[in-house]
Amino acid sequence: MEKTLLKRSFPQWVKKLSSYKILAPVRDGDFWNYEVIDDSNSVDLNYLNTVLSPKKIIFPQREVFLEFSSSNEEGLEIKEVLPDEKSSVIFGVRPCDAKALTLMDKVFGDDLEDPYFLERRNSTILVGLACNTPPSPNCFCLSVGGSTHSKEGLDILLTDLGDKYFVESLTKKGDELIKLAKGTFQEPKPKDKPDAKKIQTDSEKKLKRQIKEIKKVTSELKEMFDSPFWDEESMGCISCGICTYLCPTCHCFDINDEVTSSSPLKGKRVRNWDNCQFPDFTMHSSGHNPRPDKASRLRQRILHKFQYFVEKYQSYQCTGCGRCVSKCPVGIDIIEVVNKVKDYES
Repeated sequence: MEKTLLKRSFPQWVKKLSSYKILAPVRDGDFWNYEVIDDSNSVDLNYLNTVLSPKKIIFPQREVFLEFSSSNEEGLEIKEVLPDEKSSVIFGVRPCDAKALTLMDKVFGDDLEDPYFLERRNSTILVGLACNTPPSPNCFCLSVGGSTHSKEGLDILLTDLGDKYFVESLTKKGDELIKLAKGTFQEPKPKDKPDAKKIQTDSEKKLKRQIKEIKKVTSELKEMFDSPFWDEESMGCISCGICTYLCPTCHCFDINDEVTSSSPLKGKRVRNWDNCQFPDFTMHSSGHNPRPDKASRLRQRILHKFQYFVEKYQSYQCTGCGRCVSKCPVGIDIIEVVNKVKDYES
């Protein structure tokens, strides 16, 4: 289904979706992040990119698995806490972030069938926004099989035509969103679709960064596990973990029991994001740590994204959003690191 939507009519569309929880990018100082929207007029798609991707909505940074309590009379009582999510619509999802969720689907859907992830994933509709201009100077989506207007993982893709959006519905969920506000949309004029295609094609030419000859990287990495290359590249790393916390595809987590009362016993079992760049991430109870230094942890991050994930799922575990490059406080650049891999001679 293809339609157009005048920008002045956009709030009317959002208002028709009152049965859904609406989320969209919201500005907070110099940053944008996805937040729940209560006023249909407050949805603003005139933004670059959010600090955190929509991953945080589908895979929360902290979520409770179960609650437990005990008393002398009844013993231990355990109550599972499953998500009870209202159907949601996320507006303004960039193509790289939508693709990232399809990669997480492979881990939490195909492999594990994680009920917590799947409940949120299946109840969420993604309305994407094509990148007329790359939202960051460090975007490199083309290098990893994406594009500025990729439809992968989206239910609807919007392309900004100036005073209106070209609207492409890609799934039944997307069709339903449009049908709920049927009178708000218009049929495309003859030049709307060609205009949208030209904007999309031109946007790819504006990308400034790339990983060169990326298909060679996976095989090269296999030969570099013990290379001094990793010591050299990790020298400046301060193990802050910002690269993985901002990444839309990183999915490592830890599970802890948080005890809030000891008499009577009361607490929760909680899943929290974890980070492979932290020194104690792989610490064993014996005290042994198989990744004791920054070099082995950086190696793990690069190999996971460009070798291990490729071998298992035939996809790079990176969508080229550039967040890790833009926000690293010491300037470690994953594009430069991967480009050096092909030419490195140990």
